[in-house]
Amino acid sequence: MSDKCQVCQVNPAITDAVTQVNVKVVAEAPAMAMGSLYQAQSHSLSILFENAVQQQSQAAIQSQTSTNVGTMQLYTIGPESAGAAATEIGSNGIISLLADVIAIGKAVTP
Repeated sequence: MSDKCQVCQVNPAITDAVTQVNVKVVAEAPAMAMGSLYQAQSHSLSILFENAVQQQSQAAIQSQTSTNVGTMQLYTIGPESAGAAATEIGSNGIISLLADVIAIGKAVTP
């Protein structure tokens, strides 16, 4: 045997496999980052929609509650008050009353 080093040829399949593994690791990083970003965005968007649905539900409940309270207040009005209201509406005219309601609505609305 000789003590001299011999230059050995490395099988090209082996070098190709090594370079492909390194390229795969480098190429996966941006894809993983984008995947994490998309996942975070979709989670945030789903929470946003959950909150919107919850707010709509609460608004519907408040609307029903205020309607019920208003109806109960109307039923507690005595006959004298109803007669006075009818007389007031008859003397002022229904058109002027509706105009007043529209004016109040415009003043309240921003």
